[in-house]
Amino acid sequence: MTSTRATGWALHDRLPQTLPPEEIRAINPPSRAIHEHRTYTWNGWEFDLPPGVFHPGETSRLVHARLLDGTLPVAGLRYAAMGAGLGVEAVVAGVRGAAAVHALDVHPESVRTAARHYARIVGPDGPPLFPVVADVWEGFPDGRQVDVVTFNPPAIELPLSDDPDIVRNLCVGRDIAARFFGQLVERDLLAPGGVVYLIVSNTAPLRDIVAIALDAGFDAEVVHVEDWEGDDVQTFLLALRRS
Repeated sequence: MTSTRATGWALHDRLPQTLPPEEIRAINPPSRAIHEHRTYTWNGWEFDLPPGVFHPGETSRLVHARLLDGTLPVAGLRYAAMGAGLGVEAVVAGVRGAAAVHALDVHPESVRTAARHYARIVGPDGPPLFPVVADVWEGFPDGRQVDVVTFNPPAIELPLSDDPDIVRNLCVGRDIAARFFGQLVERDLLAPGGVVYLIVSNTAPLRDIVAIALDAGFDAEVVHVEDWEGDDVQTFLLALRRS
């Protein structure tokens, strides 16, 4: 078990190795359901998912719950949901009283869906929402900074499918982390004292992704570790701050 008190490179060295390919494939069977119209319910809120919009799983709900209970504070802060999907994180941040909410996704229909759910659930009296179609940070306005970012990257590196929607939502690999941290630093998008909450498991190149963040000038500490019954997956919710 990884020590949750270790930080930085000491934490990196204690992280589990990536699971074998056959285990990763067994845990993540591709589904054609993403091409269907679906619904999602969480915290008493109803969401509708057009084709192509990501359906949150248990990993996403680890983030949702901790935004809602204040473990990941957003009240009074400028918040960005990287990979906004159907908009649950954006909605929670609005309900929790963020100063501003940015919903970013490379998928235009996801951005529209997140904005629609935000308008319906949070409403006009909530914090302002800035929906942005962006390839990681490419498309985010220059000169604007955020205080808090959440990111659940599709960082599996196995070719689980040749379906572009499945690839976009599951298996882009470590490159997306390299672009995320590279653009964040190069464009100075994270405000002083800001934090990135990154959630990633050992179905992805976990150690390499954390190394990318450390090499970009961030320190890392564990917020939560989830062990899943029935397999060897370990999911890490990490807080990353400029060192």
